[in-house]
Amino acid sequence: MLKRHARAACTALAAAGLLLAGTGGATADPAPAVPSAPAVPSAAATLRTADASPELLSAMQRDLGLTPTQAKARLAHEAEAGATAARLRDRLGAAFAGAWVDGADSAVLTVATTRAADTTAIRATGARAKLVPRALADLDGAKAALDRAAGPATPVRYVDPRSNTLVVEETEAGAAARLLAATGTDADLVTVVRTAEAPRPLYDLRGGDAYYMNGSGRCSVGFPVTKGTVNGFATAGHCGRAGTTTSGFNQVAQGSFQASVFPGNDMAWVAANANWTSTPYVKGSGGANVQVAGSVLQPVGASVCRSGSTTGWHCGTIQQHNTSVTYPEGTISGVTRTTVCAEPGDSGGSYISGSQAQGVTSGGSGNCSSGGTTFFQPLNPILSAYGLTLKVSGSDPGPGPGPEPEPGGTWKAGTVYATGAAVTYGGSTYRCIQGHQAQTGWEPPNVPALWQRV
Repeated sequence: MLKRHARAACTALAAAGLLLAGTGGATADPAPAVPSAPAVPSAAATLRTADASPELLSAMQRDLGLTPTQAKARLAHEAEAGATAARLRDRLGAAFAGAWVDGADSAVLTVATTRAADTTAIRATGARAKLVPRALADLDGAKAALDRAAGPATPVRYVDPRSNTLVVEETEAGAAARLLAATGTDADLVTVVRTAEAPRPLYDLRGGDAYYMNGSGRCSVGFPVTKGTVNGFATAGHCGRAGTTTSGFNQVAQGSFQASVFPGNDMAWVAANANWTSTPYVKGSGGANVQVAGSVLQPVGASVCRSGSTTGWHCGTIQQHNTSVTYPEGTISGVTRTTVCAEPGDSGGSYISGSQAQGVTSGGSGNCSSGGTTFFQPLNPILSAYGLTLKVSGSDPGPGPGPEPEPGGTWKAGTVYATGAAVTYGGSTYRCIQGHQAQTGWEPPNVPALWQRV
């Protein structure tokens, strides 16, 4: 399990302590000190899980039924699990079939593969190995075919790595079977789930606080960003179109939508006027500030919390990435499915895991009284599409392992790097293993949780 890394570190420190204690009576001159190599920063250190706010930890305890110790441990384990799963995905290639975390404190990482020969390498990292018949890429390909033909009667499609199947939700009997027949999809790949709920965008034309569109409809601010010297924020595309004006929670003129996509995706950004300044915060419980330190997407099973102007601060878990949802207005793809509740007016609001921005609220079903399912548009594609820079708190993790290489290369702070992207830095080539927006202090040799040297 992932906990063994911490035990190993403690064992090493204890051994060092015993050696030092044993030299107390020696009369010979001590051996010259040998400089130790700088420690490699862990994924938890890179993502600053120890800096999680009390408000975030309290909400995790309330909504996930955790103890304070479990809440803190969960964030650290999820950061390490994400980095381990990313390295294994890179190593397994086409045989990779998904990864997820389990347990109250997310201490159990499972990685699935279609090759029996991979199981030893998976277990060597402390993860569990699961041998399955279908690769993730094959199931994603089948889902793409269904997305092109799906309608309101089959509103949600996603790959479930735990069952190694493609899940299709249907609102009426036989709808999934008709979709499979129309696309020629093998029924053995698919699990059909009957649902009475139809997801819809979570905007609210009754008004509220947060921010208002053209003086009437209400949505929620996602994440503060900058573009050059312009301040603004990322939000959901269904909240407004380019040119839509906005006013803030206090009804003071705020700015306007610069770009928007919906359906297809659900992304937009608003440029604010000079009276508004971007901060590296999400509004937490009771209005307290929750710091944002980066945008590394967390794995299936990880905890995630949402802030919205209607229902405030709620937490749950990530169920699936790369989900497709058909709303009455059309299909959106590439969203993440979660167990976090939401209601109208929460749209566009922030999803955050620990200190890492995840995405903006798109839509869902149910409510925060009886529970429900929600979907968020991942943030990194929004930053990349519009050339935005996420506003983050200081996150320099300190010196990386070994001597600092000479600067130079193609890596650049502010760039959004997708998994698999290659850069050069200090004369070496690195491959991105977890998508993120680069920032000062996250140079490739400093953050092995995000970059693999090749």
